[in-house]
Amino acid sequence: MTRPPGLSARLKLTLSYAGLVLVTGAVLLAVVWMYLLRYVPDKPQGLIGISPSRYLLTRIFGPAAAVALVILLVFGLVGGWILAGRMLAPLTRIADAARTAANGSLSHRIRLEGREDEFRELADVFDTMLEQLESHVAEQRRFAANASHELRTPLAISQALLDVARKDPSRDQSELVERLHTVNTRAIDLTEALLVLSRGDRGSFTREPVDLSLVAEEAAETLLPLAEQRGIALDVTGEAARTVGSAELLLRMVMNLVQNAIVHNVPEGGGTVTVHTESQHQASVLRVENTGHPVPAELVPTLTEPFHRGTGRVRTDEHAGAGLGLAIVASIVRAHEGALDLAPRPTGGLRVTVRLPGTP
Repeated sequence: MTRPPGLSARLKLTLSYAGLVLVTGAVLLAVVWMYLLRYVPDKPQGLIGISPSRYLLTRIFGPAAAVALVILLVFGLVGGWILAGRMLAPLTRIADAARTAANGSLSHRIRLEGREDEFRELADVFDTMLEQLESHVAEQRRFAANASHELRTPLAISQALLDVARKDPSRDQSELVERLHTVNTRAIDLTEALLVLSRGDRGSFTREPVDLSLVAEEAAETLLPLAEQRGIALDVTGEAARTVGSAELLLRMVMNLVQNAIVHNVPEGGGTVTVHTESQHQASVLRVENTGHPVPAELVPTLTEPFHRGTGRVRTDEHAGAGLGLAIVASIVRAHEGALDLAPRPTGGLRVTVRLPGTP
């Protein structure tokens, strides 16, 4: 936005300092005039004939006062200009950092030295904002690159299958159709997952009362055939846990957690998945635990990153995912102003705890 030119902050402060010094000097001179000169007799011979008269003192005091005011004005302007420059130096550094960030470089930091004051607090807040922006931009670039790669893979597979079929018309078409159907299904699932992730990040959904215990029962009922197929015992326990949010997104969240717990379980069967809900300290809590291989502690913080597939957790069967399951869960929890906690179980597997704001 274009604005008309105006005085700089440094010049305004300089004029303010100089004006204050000038007014202070004028007040002091006025005090001297009022409380000193008025007691001098206004007679030609002065006081008892030996002291100067008011007229003579006025002739002497007037020019001296004018010179003093000029000196005060010059001192106020010079000193105010220097003082304003030193006071505004931190703002200049902050403005330079903002220009650098506006040009696309988010790695620059102000790191203002000295004791804590308003300018240093502002600089520290600006540095924190730059750090968060840099992390967010890097995460978005990583996400875009991974999403492009993941979306390109099924398209490349489809193109390869079609090229093979075109070069060999006598090939069994039913096998081609089946493989194309599988690849297309995974591409659709990935696209829907990306849309859900984007919707959760934006927080654009209608909020309504939701009971997490009912959502957990619905998710368990839907995924029970998958659990039975893999020989996994699925158990839902707990009490009502009411919150406010999108029933559709919260169901997707619980579905992702339960499906992950079933898929990433004991491979030979005999594992368990426990879903527990409760109300705790004005919060609605959902906890999903499963058995399985031990999860390294250093791997846990990375499990919610988009397209991340933990070592030992990659599936090559029909339930192979794109690594968006826990990323979608984290996005939905964030959109509902909740907290997500992942912790490895000592005996193997993972414990996922979701805390959402509760309602009476």
